Amino acid sequence: MNRIEKAFARAREENRAAFVSYLCAGDPDFDSSVEACRAIIESGVDILELGVPFSDPLADGLTNQLAAQRALESGSNSERVLDLVRAIRAFSEVPIVFYTYYNLVFAQGSEAYAERAKSAGVDGILTLDLPPEEAGEHLVACARHELKTVFIVAPTTPDSRLETICGATTGFIYYVSREGVTGEQAAMSEGIASQVEQIKQHTALPVVVGFGISNADHVQTVAQAADGVVVGSAIVNCIAENPTNRQAMSNSLRAKMDSLLEGNALAKIQ
Repeated sequence: MNRIEKAFARAREENRAAFVSYLCAGDPDFDSSVEACRAIIESGVDILELGVPFSDPLADGLTNQLAAQRALESGSNSERVLDLVRAIRAFSEVPIVFYTYYNLVFAQGSEAYAERAKSAGVDGILTLDLPPEEAGEHLVACARHELKTVFIVAPTTPDSRLETICGATTGFIYYVSREGVTGEQAAMSEGIASQVEQIKQHTALPVVVGFGISNADHVQTVAQAADGVVVGSAIVNCIAENPTNRQAMSNSLRAKMDSLLEGNALAKIQ
């Protein structure tokens, strides 16, 4: 099994959902980003979703937009993102999935992008704005370099498209729990369990749920329905609050992770 498959298998063995955490690569600078990744990995992340900084992140709310801006202003680019992956691989075998926009893949070419990502230690790629119907070249490149693909299902996705989306996916399905962009929310969307069940009729792959998950109650709710829980903005905000104090940032990230996972929030309730 590859690292992504192992992470979900371990979570199943422990009767819990996997915890997927998002951070923007290079936020607020390279060395701080390495330490931010170390802090959340050591706090229990099963899969690390690394956002590749982009100047026009249409799927992201303000928190993640500002994270990308901080990263770009500090000099982050495609090569430095790969350097960050290599730095993480020096101390961790956590699965790493790139969260990126297709412009960044297209600029290099799918073949070159996949080859470089795999060589650095990436396990999968989520291309947010690439529909599976137009992803032929990308899918071939990922398969050739043994990179898992991740595609998104939205609340507005018609059932007729689920077969296509699931057929293009080799890693896990990412269900976006609400319409709109990323960002913390006070309350969870309704119907998550039924939507996950609908997706599972079309695939045997894990289904994770993200967007708007902000606290342990949210994590616990989603963990009962899905194979994985994705938290992004609530964690990224810890960096935004401490951009120039690396130790304070690390402490804040560890405390946030403890808060999100308190009460064994990922456990499946029988």
